[in-house]
Amino acid sequence: MDGDLILIFGFILSLLLVILPFAYIVNKRVNEHEERKLEIKARIEEAKAQQAMNGRQLSDDMEDRMRVLERIVTDPGADLSRQIEELRADRSAREERIS
Repeated sequence: MDGDLILIFGFILSLLLVILPFAYIVNKRVNEHEERKLEIKARIEEAKAQQAMNGRQLSDDMEDRMRVLERIVTDPGADLSRQIEELRADRSAREERIS
């Protein structure tokens, strides 16, 4: 009976020596795979946040440009400078006719 128990114990021990390292390797690869998936998800979220930030920045830039254009159009100083330039052009044209 003792021989049979030793044989069974040896068989179970040898199975454990084969199964446990295999289970460790599989578990390690599964964990690495999960880490990679999480890294990829984090990169995707960062890219989405960056894209949203760029979209907001573009919108803000366009809004600032529109404000500048509105100021240029409605600014009486711009109208005044336009009139001055027209007077200079008229003066130049008159001087050319006289010469």
